[in-house]
Amino acid sequence: MTRIAAKDVASNRRRGGDLRTLLSPATAGTTSGFMGVLTLEPGEVVTEHYHPYSEEFLYLVSGSITARVDGEPVSLDAGDALHLPINVRHRLENHGEKPAFMVFQLGPLAPSPELGHVDTEPLPERESI
Repeated sequence: MTRIAAKDVASNRRRGGDLRTLLSPATAGTTSGFMGVLTLEPGEVVTEHYHPYSEEFLYLVSGSITARVDGEPVSLDAGDALHLPINVRHRLENHGEKPAFMVFQLGPLAPSPELGHVDTEPLPERESI
């Protein structure tokens, strides 16, 4: 059993937003997937990417976002969940006036971490995050 607090995990802002991977092979010895939390402030995005080995599950706890799924907008409000199949491009955008907070889970694991994400648009500039 592993218990990890989000406040104790370093933020990953590489693709935008405040992403914290909580349970993973590195943090908890997981073998079938990983999960974490994401906060998007108003105006922030997570740049478009896809997962060639994993499906992704999103649950929006608070706020509202637009998920662009293979380019098509999907509006999500607090309490909504979204399933993203393997190889489906997705981008997350907060056009609201409040922060959006979500939980994500991906599985199965890619053969190695660097193969888990394929970016399909330029990553945000560090200073604009």
